[in-house]
Amino acid sequence: MHPDLALRTLGGAVVSATDESFAAKENLIVPGPPVFDPTTFGHRGKVYDGWETRRRRTPGHDEAVVRLGAPGVVRRVVVDTTWFTGNYPPEGAVDGSADGSTWFGLVPLSPLKGDSENAFDVRSDKRVTHVRLRIVPDGGVARLRVHGEALPDPALLDVLGTVDLAAIENGGHVRDVSNRFYSSPHNLLLPGPARSMGEGWETARRRDAGNDWVELGLGTEGRIAVAEIDTSYFLYNAPGSAVLRGRSGEGAWQDLLDTPLQPDTRHRFVLADRPAVSEVRLDIHPDGGLSRVRLWGSPTEAGRESLRTRWEAAQ
Repeated sequence: MHPDLALRTLGGAVVSATDESFAAKENLIVPGPPVFDPTTFGHRGKVYDGWETRRRRTPGHDEAVVRLGAPGVVRRVVVDTTWFTGNYPPEGAVDGSADGSTWFGLVPLSPLKGDSENAFDVRSDKRVTHVRLRIVPDGGVARLRVHGEALPDPALLDVLGTVDLAAIENGGHVRDVSNRFYSSPHNLLLPGPARSMGEGWETARRRDAGNDWVELGLGTEGRIAVAEIDTSYFLYNAPGSAVLRGRSGEGAWQDLLDTPLQPDTRHRFVLADRPAVSEVRLDIHPDGGLSRVRLWGSPTEAGRESLRTRWEAAQ
C-alpha cells in the first residue's frame, strides 16, 4: 500500500506544462477522484476536472512536469483518464528525475485507454524528485498518481533530531488496514492539520464484536517520545478508545499506549522509556475516524544506518 508521492496535500506541485488550453495542469495532483458535470461549459469549452491540451496541428507531443511532495522510489504510476472519452491521449509515457533536468524512463511509451485508470508497475530503484508525463500527441488526463516509497535525506533527519517517524515525507507508510470504506488511511500521515472530516481516515460502522486497526511502517527504527492521535472534525464518529503497540522487525508486539479518546480533539501522550520500534499497530475501538497520527521520536543508530544504506543505493 504505497502512498501517492505527488499529491498536492503532501506538497506536490505541477511546475510546468507545454499546454493547458482547455483544463489546468494543477488538476493532475489534487486528492480524490475526478468529477464531471455534462452541463458545465466555459469560455475555453467543456470544463473538465483534469489537464487537457489543445488539438495538435503539428508533429510532437504534450508534457507536464510534477515535483513530488515526498521524493522517493516510484513503484507504480496511474495515468487516470476518467471522463475523457473522445479526447484522451492514445499513448503516454512517464519519466523520472533526481533534479528536474536529467530524465530517465519509468514507464515506456504505452497505449492508454479512455475513461480508465491506466496503471503501470515501475521497476526502477532510483530516488526521484520529479516526474514528467508525456502524452502523444495531445488530449486530457484527469489525475496522475505516483505511488512509491518516500526516501528522506538522512542528513536532514540527522539535523532535525526529533521527527515524526510516521510521516510520509519521512518514509512512513501504511502496511495494512482493516477498513478504508470512506477514506484512505494514508491521510493519517499527511503533513499539516486536516481541514475537514474528509481529510482523515474513516471506517464503516461495525456490526460485530470486533474493532478496526491500521498498521504503520516507520521511516526508520526509532524511539517514540510523544504519540499524537487527532480526532479533529470527528464529532459523532470518533473511536471510543485506542491501543498502540509497536515492534522492531519481526519481534513481538509490545504495548505502548492504551487510552480513551475524545471526539474532535488532538490528543498528545508522552511515552517514557519505550522500546525502539520500526512499525506500529493502532487499534481503534470499535470503529470510526481519525484525522492524523503523529509519532514524534528519534531514529536509533540502526535506523539511521539503514536509511543511509537505502539512500546510497537509490542514487
